[in-house]
Amino acid sequence: MKFTPRPYQTGAINAGLDFLLGDRTAPEFQIITTGAGKSVIIANTAKELPDPVVVFQPSKEILEQNYAKYISYGFRAAKYSASVGEKYIDKVTFATIGSVVKKPHLFNHCKYALIDEAHYMNAEDGMYRDFFRAHPQMKVLGYTATPYRLTADFEGAMLKFLNRTTPRFFERVNYYIQNIELFDAGHLSKLEYFDFNQIDRSLLTMNASGTDFTEASVRAYIRQNKIHEKTAYYAGQLLNVQKRKNLLIFCTLIDEAMKVAKLVPGSVVLTGDTDAATRSRILAEFKSGKIRCVINVGVLTVGFDFPELDTVLMARSTMSLAVYYQIIGRVMRPHKNKASGWFVDLGGNIRKFGKIETMKIRQNERGEYSIWNNGKQLTNVVFSAAA
Repeated sequence: MKFTPRPYQTGAINAGLDFLLGDRTAPEFQIITTGAGKSVIIANTAKELPDPVVVFQPSKEILEQNYAKYISYGFRAAKYSASVGEKYIDKVTFATIGSVVKKPHLFNHCKYALIDEAHYMNAEDGMYRDFFRAHPQMKVLGYTATPYRLTADFEGAMLKFLNRTTPRFFERVNYYIQNIELFDAGHLSKLEYFDFNQIDRSLLTMNASGTDFTEASVRAYIRQNKIHEKTAYYAGQLLNVQKRKNLLIFCTLIDEAMKVAKLVPGSVVLTGDTDAATRSRILAEFKSGKIRCVINVGVLTVGFDFPELDTVLMARSTMSLAVYYQIIGRVMRPHKNKASGWFVDLGGNIRKFGKIETMKIRQNERGEYSIWNNGKQLTNVVFSAAA
């Protein structure tokens, strides 16, 4: 089955090829919103390149999605990833960085690199940096829905655009599309927001860098205010009163998630400690409808593709716009069996960041990019818990 690119996807593909096949050499990136079809854009870009390319993904799940889209065009590709259980190299190779960072010589033949979820790349050090130091001539194009990193320096804590950090790896944005264009065209699901603020951010303590809340203050607040009981109450309302088909809950702490599960019949908990086989079974049963409620702690913010998911409950507060965006992104994908995606917030996150539809990418007179929402600048400004 082939996927015919939509007009905005064609724009991204052409912009990517213009860079990769052109004279510019410094790494560039594209801003492609969650649910907009990065795998289609990556596949159509990779298949047009005349020389070998390695396509990086941060996880097994995203690798499998991107690989599936590529081979759907009838082209051959290889997978090099320990988590996938395959280590082969071809003209187009889909890889996880952890599996190749100590073997950069295996990719000396590659002229190009595409990086999905490019915001994970640390501009100063880390596995990606180590790999590309061994390949200084490789042309690199990144893709992300959240083109910023949470940083802290003498100015204070702020979200900085990937090409505005010091140091930086990516130099230029070569393509983006505004969220509202995709919503208006029906490419993303209609969203309904419910703000039931149960967490007083002013009572949480910022960490030393000012980039998020301390685990100790979060743990104390959750215990003292019995947040697990409030989470379970709203979960029950959504599942039993509103009759939502399925529910994905985001908690901060594992022990909190376990307490919620005891109060929500039939729910299951998924964490970073869940073994691969159990995780696969839980997600398969969630998608089939056998399990209606999954309570997760930090594992399904990226790469979980379930278009039929109709409700997300965020039972935590965050200072990270990327985390907020990615969590809502789980319910943004359209599906014929859902009229809208519901986002239920207990942590004051809607009040801090606003709605996804109204977020806009702006460029100032110096050509610098930033994210704004309803007149409020969200990136490249010092922020506080109360802001």
